[in-house]
This record gives sequence, C-alpha cells and structure tokens, in this order.
Amino acid sequence: MHSYPPLEDYGLIGNLHTVALVSKAGSLDYLPFTRFDSPTIFAALLDADNGGRWTLGPSDPAVRSKQLYLPDTGVLMTRFYCEAGIAELTDFMPVKQPGQPGTVVRLLRVIKGRLAFRLHCAPRFDYARTPHAAEPQPDGSLLFRSLGPDAFQFRLLSDWPVTATPEGDATGSWELQAGDAASFVIEPVVADAPGSGLADLAGYTAAALQGTLQFWRDWVEGSTYTGRWREIVLRSAITLKLLTSLEFGSTVAAATFGLPECVGGPRNWDYRFTWIRDAAFTMYAFLRLGFTQESKDFLRWIMERCQQLADAGDLQLMYAVDGSPDLPEQELPHLDGYRGSRPVRIGNGAAQQFQLDIYGELLDTIYLYNKYGGAITFDFWQHVSRLADFVAQNWQRPDHGMWEVRDEQRAFLSGRMMCWVALDRAIRIARDRSFPAPLAEWLRVRDEIYHDVYHRYWNEERQAFMQYPGAAALDATALLLPLIRMFSPAEPRMQATLRTIEKELLLDSLLFRYRTDDGATDGLPGGEGTFTMCSFWFIENLSRAGQLDRARLLFEKLLGFASPLGLYSEQIGPEGVQIGNYPQAFTHLALISAAFQLNRDLDARRGGSSEGRHFV
Repeated sequence: MHSYPPLEDYGLIGNLHTVALVSKAGSLDYLPFTRFDSPTIFAALLDADNGGRWTLGPSDPAVRSKQLYLPDTGVLMTRFYCEAGIAELTDFMPVKQPGQPGTVVRLLRVIKGRLAFRLHCAPRFDYARTPHAAEPQPDGSLLFRSLGPDAFQFRLLSDWPVTATPEGDATGSWELQAGDAASFVIEPVVADAPGSGLADLAGYTAAALQGTLQFWRDWVEGSTYTGRWREIVLRSAITLKLLTSLEFGSTVAAATFGLPECVGGPRNWDYRFTWIRDAAFTMYAFLRLGFTQESKDFLRWIMERCQQLADAGDLQLMYAVDGSPDLPEQELPHLDGYRGSRPVRIGNGAAQQFQLDIYGELLDTIYLYNKYGGAITFDFWQHVSRLADFVAQNWQRPDHGMWEVRDEQRAFLSGRMMCWVALDRAIRIARDRSFPAPLAEWLRVRDEIYHDVYHRYWNEERQAFMQYPGAAALDATALLLPLIRMFSPAEPRMQATLRTIEKELLLDSLLFRYRTDDGATDGLPGGEGTFTMCSFWFIENLSRAGQLDRARLLFEKLLGFASPLGLYSEQIGPEGVQIGNYPQAFTHLALISAAFQLNRDLDARRGGSSEGRHFV
C-alpha cells in the first residue's frame, strides 16, 4: 500500500500545454497527457495504489530529500542524501519542442559516493480506466500503448537498461557513482513527428535542459517588477505562466482535479479549465508585472469567445482551454481519491451556472488591456458593448455567485458589485476611445447599482456588507469592494466591514470565505479550510486602509504557509497544510496583487518611488 504525501511535498513542472507533479521522493504522481485537461497517464495523487506513477530515486529506504527550483525557472531539482552519497534528479518539460507537446525529461546525476537506484514507470491510461501494453522497440525504447479505442501511445527512452514487465510497466535498477549521469524521457508518439532518439539521448537532454532554462530566464527578465518580495512574486508569476496555454492563450484555474477542500469530504472538483474570472485576474497580474504578451494572447482568446456568442447572455463562466463550452461533469468511482476523498470528478457542471460577476471581470480585463496593453478595435468594441448592454438590462437577476453555490440562486453581492464594474469600465473605454455607446443609460444603471449595494447590502446590526440582502452570512467577497474601486478604503461602511470580517472570519493571517455555521449555505455537505486568496485580499485591504505595519506582518506570516517551493493550493486546512486543487492560479495572483499594493504603499510612506503606480 502506498501513502499520500502532503501536497506541499510536490513540485510543479510544465511546458505551457500540460503540467506534472513530482514528489520530493522522486515520484511523478500526476500527468494529464498531453493537455491540461487530457486524461491522465499518472494519477497516483488521486489513487496511490492504482492511479499510476513514475518513480525514480535511490533504493536506500533511509534516503532524505528536498526540492528546489533552479532560480527564475520552472526547472525542478530533487536532491537525495543518504550515507552512500548525494544525488540530484532534475525534472522539466521542454517548452517549445516542435511536434512533441508532452515530453518529460528526467536527469539523474550522482554528486558524491556510490548509490543504487530504482526506476518503476507504471502508467495507467485514461484516468486508470483503460488497459495497456508495454512493448520493447528495436531502437531500445519501450512503447506504452493504450488498448482502448483512442489508441494513444508514448515511449520511454533511457540510456540505462529498463525492462518491460508482464503487467505493462517498466523497471530498472543500477548503481551509479560520482560523475555518472542517466537520462530518461517520455514522449508521445506523434505521426510524422521526429522522436528524441536514443543515438545521443544525453546530448538531446542536455540541449533540452539548456533551452528550457533559457526560455524561463528570458521570460522572467521581461518583468518590470523590482519591489519587495521579488522572489516569491516571480515564483507566483512562473506558476501562473505554467498554467497558461501557449497554444490558446487561456489560463487554467489549477493544475489538478479531484483534490479535496476537506480531506475525506465530497468537495472535489476539476479545476483544469479556464474560468473567465480567474483568467481575467491573472491577466491583471501579468500586466502589473510587465508581461503584456500574455494579456494580448488572452484577449485574442476572449475575442473568439465573444464572436461565437449568439447572445451576450450565453457567456459561460468557464470553458476548456481551447474555448470548447462542453464540460460534462462525471465521477470516477474506481479512484479512491486523495487520502480517501471521494468522489473524484472530471468535468465541471458549474459551467452551466449563471454568474453575473464574470461580466465585470471580463470588461475590467479589456479595460486594462486597452489602457496598458494595446488598443482594442471598433469591431471588438461592438461585442463589448453588447456585454455592457446585457449587464444594464439583467443586473438585478439572481445568480449562483462567484463561489458557485449549487442550491438556489440569490442576489449575491459578488454579482452586483461586478455588474457595477462592467458598466464603469465600459464607460471608461468608450470615453477614452470615443466609441459610440449609450453612455447616459449605462451611467444611470451604474449609479443605481451603487446605491443598491450601499443601502440594501448593508447590515446595520452586523456593521458589514452582507452576502446578499437579508443574509445572515458574512462573505469575504465584500473585500473586493475597495479593490475594484467601487468604494474607497476610507468609506466608513467599508472600514466597519473590514473590522467585522476580521472579527468573524479571520484566524490570525488566515481567512474563511464564509462560515457555514454563520448561516452561509452553498448546497454542499462538509466543511472546508481557509481560503488563501481571501487572506491576501484582507491584507491588501489593510494596506489600502493605511494599516501598513499590520498588513506587512500578516503578509509575511501568510508567506510562511506556502510550500517549500513557494506554491499554494486553494485553501489551508485545519492542520496548516495545503488542501484543494494545487497549485491554484487565483491564490498566486492574489499574492501578486497584495505584494504589489503593499510594496507601493510602503514606498509611498517613506517618500520613495514605486513601479506601476498607475495601477490604482
């Protein structure tokens, strides 16, 4: 029986098409092959015994290990220590390799002493639903071939001997001494595409490593961020980039599916899709850091979605990375789930929910792009105008809210405030570019929404803006009100809301998005941990409100909850560990936003300058 490592024991690698998770024991336990939302060939993360894994490391059971990223890159190194010596395992995925979008490279090198190593490559095709065979090839590689209808296949190349087992796995064991190295590659078999080949595998992998390092270093050097906490900010930026599709320009919400919000509970969702909300905030983070190409690529993806809409009301809150709207949700009952957390789900039924807030996030992204990234065209503006008209006519409709509740629709605060954003940004774009627009009507509705939020969502007794009018529940989405510039941080009702949220939702530096024991309901059983992105929202609010010393203290304490590699999942559980899908884009972009704001406010306090001051 295999055990489940903590999520913080995993490092993320990827090639802007898909990602993999490698444990600090040297086990590759998660890989959708060959796209973010493809079926997995390794999924031990979700079923330790039957999901499939690729282990590579010392045979010594007493080995110690730790992981690090090579600075400013997405190249992961796992270092092994034992009495016999020291070894390094370098894992990466070449980013721009023509015709081979899923290649994984693993390089093993002995630094000191003489060590015995073992390899066990045990793929399980199609989320471990489809049998397969392993077949030795004349060139010395091993071909893994699915026996299902899709006939998918990939090969394992190695410059040390490996053997196929009757079960369809690959095994190998060797002794290496200081100075010895071994190269291992898996790559999909693509018709008419050249393979890596075994003639000079070491030469190929060395060149691939150098090319991958150069790609990441060149990309990071494009950042304009020079403020405090640069290392963790750029690590978050690299993580967001790893979750962004090179082919389509869209960003997935998280690397994984099925990881629980509460261990043993049923809140286990598939986050490998492009949420309009998450991707829009991600583009804002990229723009703040100086990465304008990502915003251009995402805007192209958004244009395609808008052009395909028969009606503005057909905009979905999420799509597949290629823009496909069909994301049927299904359960995988044959998988045990992470630490027994069932059901494991793929697809996401929330795609069909009505959520008003996505219009605000989308138009805010378009506004920022138009202002800082590049001018939008009049043809595209006509699609934008349709979206703004839809908001003006439908802002009072109840929806499922940004938390995607699965019971009744309500007039959630998140929908109202982001409808205000949608119209406010549309007005700003039209004025800036002199585009034709019904400005009088948009202004009238924008102001009507403002009054509605200010008066109807305020609870005098609780001294806070509530989740919806008449609600008993407090909701962390109220923290977005100053961040979207709807209310000033100096607004007395906003200051009171901040105090109430601190009193009722905050645990030191960790914040709940809402409390089910406070009357919040989302139509789902079970509890959850604190929401890390909401914790960063709270810190950003403190900074904007002038509480800089406290904001800095909480921010730096919250950084201590990251994994050793600087990665965050969706939530922090009761034991202070990462829970939920991992790593999650929204958490990392909230970190970037909080760091950016706090750094700017600290500079302003001491009278210094700060990059990006125009982002208010």
